[in-house]
Amino acid sequence: MVDEKMNKTNEEWKSQLTEAQFRITREAGTEPAFTGKYNDNKENGIYHCICCNEPLFSSEDKYDSGSGWPSFWQPLNNNKLQEIKDSSHGMVRVEVRCLVCDAHLGHVFEDGPQPTGLRYCINSASLDFNKNNA
Repeated sequence: MVDEKMNKTNEEWKSQLTEAQFRITREAGTEPAFTGKYNDNKENGIYHCICCNEPLFSSEDKYDSGSGWPSFWQPLNNNKLQEIKDSSHGMVRVEVRCLVCDAHLGHVFEDGPQPTGLRYCINSASLDFNKNNA
């Protein structure tokens, strides 16, 4: 679990994030499909929350879902994500948020590969990537 929740004002977030990052992470926006910088990323490393730098996903769990967004079949740690029922846009989905800073990351669907059967469909703008230097 998270020891301490990060709380910042909108002004503080706006000074830290780009306009697109703010719209997506703080206002639950979505980047257009196939436009995110990490959709086609094949490098080894860890994907972190753009807002608080919490490590969230590994490149080892990333796969090409064909959806147009970076997709992962599992997070690094289930205790770092919050899943919320989302009934916006005329459909029922499960929103994924960072538990540390409450950033909107994307959604999780039950149409992913085994062993989990899950597809964490995450906006590139909500992530930062740290390449493994082996």
